[in-house]
Amino acid sequence: MRIEKLRTAWDIDVRFVHFPLHPETPPEGLTLDQLFAGRGIDIPAAQARMKQLMDAEGLPYADRTMTYNSRLAQELAAYAVTQPGGEQIHECLFRAYFVDGINIASVDNLIGIATSIGLEHAACRDVLASRKHRTTVDTDWNRSHTRGVTSVPTFVVARNAVIGAQPYEILEQLLEQSGAQRRE
Repeated sequence: MRIEKLRTAWDIDVRFVHFPLHPETPPEGLTLDQLFAGRGIDIPAAQARMKQLMDAEGLPYADRTMTYNSRLAQELAAYAVTQPGGEQIHECLFRAYFVDGINIASVDNLIGIATSIGLEHAACRDVLASRKHRTTVDTDWNRSHTRGVTSVPTFVVARNAVIGAQPYEILEQLLEQSGAQRRE
């Protein structure tokens, strides 16, 4: 994956920032036809393009028919990264959503994902019920809005950014322009 390659080659810290991707989506989700209704989007063509991008990145991807609200998943991820081994949550949520078609708005599904990486069931249920990490996600959403982020992925280094899935060389240029140092 490009991010891991960049971490190895450059002296950088990578931080995932939460983004409000279709926050109006109801908990039960929407079909992609519903989500993109009236927008003239060729869903099979868009999925084929996404599959090519994911293949190039070495990431799994399956054609999906649904989209789900990711707000609770983002709050769970904000908690997970504070726990030993919790960084794995990003990969697991990605797989659940983009490969397995799991509703990541479902508390039970999220707890299942979190416990699969060793997070404690009761703690995860409490995090989701109490919304303890709501402020963290709100702060990220506001930061994204302030910086003009309109889609994911967006890569930001210092005050520079590139939007969308980018070739490795473009990400290296971003790091160079931003003053990042190569590892020796």
